[in-house]
Amino acid sequence: MARDLQTTIAKDEIKMRSGNVGRRSFLVGMGAMAVSGCVATPREAPVAQITPAPAPAPNPVVPPMYFAMPHERFPIPAVDVTQLDQRYWRTEVDYPTDEKPGTLIVDTPNKYLYHVQPYGRATRYGIGVGRDGFSWAGRAIMAYKREWPRWTPPDSMVARQPELEPYSIANGGMDPGLKNPLGARALYIHEGGKDTLYRIHGTPEAWSIGKAVSSGCIRLVNQDIIHLHDHVRDGSPIVVIPDPAMEHLLVG
Repeated sequence: MARDLQTTIAKDEIKMRSGNVGRRSFLVGMGAMAVSGCVATPREAPVAQITPAPAPAPNPVVPPMYFAMPHERFPIPAVDVTQLDQRYWRTEVDYPTDEKPGTLIVDTPNKYLYHVQPYGRATRYGIGVGRDGFSWAGRAIMAYKREWPRWTPPDSMVARQPELEPYSIANGGMDPGLKNPLGARALYIHEGGKDTLYRIHGTPEAWSIGKAVSSGCIRLVNQDIIHLHDHVRDGSPIVVIPDPAMEHLLVG
């Protein structure tokens, strides 16, 4: 009996050891499979990359020289500087020239007007050039200037555009105001004692500065033409540089 009991205990111990070895072998095998890559390991889902929307471009700050002018005879709104390229803003520049101080130089190709100052300096204004602005070049004088001028289109223009008849010379022209094509101020150009019908004038259309527009002569935004009007003298020389690309429009 004692021997049989010992035999049974020995068999049980063998079974237990065999079971432990098998379990241990199974776990080791599983570990080997995991290391070998045979078992798929869970991966974290990729995080979506969110690109922030670009911040809106800030509106350019309106410089004081282009503020509204509420005390004018016809109140002038601030210049919309989003429509006026900064290179055409009024500024003081070095401008060596043989022309004497006080001379106006209209650089038609580059869309600038220079008011020559002493010591090689000039006040530079951005301009728009119209069809009539291409029709004359050379030397003349700024005979006189007017605040809030009337506009009287020449008879030749009225003939081309009959809708302008109410504003003809015979009918007294167009009343001054913000809608008047000459704007807040006008400078009248004479050559040999005669009116050239060539004008330097104001406009509320900031978008037209730096461009060749459909009609008109030389235009500046109203704030700039007022500044020029206040600093130029009657009888000042004016030099208009022609645009080589538009020479076929010159009439002499």
